Amino acid sequence: MIISRVMTMNPIFVHPDMSVSDARSLMDKEKVGRLPVLDKHNILIGIVTKRDLLKAGPSPATSLDMYEISYLLSKLKVEKIMERRVITVDENEVVEEAARIMADNDISCLPVMKGSLLVGIITDTDLFRVFINAFGARHLGIRITLSMSERPGQLAKMAQAIAEKGGNIVSFVSSEGDNLSLRRGTIKITGLSRSEVEAIVKTIPETELEDLRE
Repeated sequence: MIISRVMTMNPIFVHPDMSVSDARSLMDKEKVGRLPVLDKHNILIGIVTKRDLLKAGPSPATSLDMYEISYLLSKLKVEKIMERRVITVDENEVVEEAARIMADNDISCLPVMKGSLLVGIITDTDLFRVFINAFGARHLGIRITLSMSERPGQLAKMAQAIAEKGGNIVSFVSSEGDNLSLRRGTIKITGLSRSEVEAIVKTIPETELEDLRE
């Protein structure tokens, strides 16, 4: 799946001369936690997050009253607190690469580019939705996790056995097993009972049932 299919399109953005107080109000109004910053030519030059805005505020131990704080924040501009070294991703990149970049850099979002043009933003919430769909979490059915021999055709045998019993695979996620000779697969199946699924697994050689739940 490519990023353009799951990203938030045409994200809300701000300009560098917007005040911190206005940026905070915009975040609250739109219920977002980060805002790309574009210059007057609509070129991406930074990003500001809710964390940046909180850090820009005075310490809880300040002696300033709320009116003085509001005044100071109205004079402080986004360009002074934004992150200028923005990591971006192309709209045609795959979602797992976006997830890797975010995890490796400990960030919660990536502006999505088409050339030099900002066309979207992908966040950790967007990736959670991909995760939910990949595991078929919104479907009722039987969820099994298998440890299978890393041999060509093992998954085909399982899929054929399920189909022959009238079952339907709504999701399949594969990952590395406990050693190089094994692959772990998580399958969501509809149309079959728990006992039917258990019986099917027993017919597949070199396959061990690790977990089964409805």
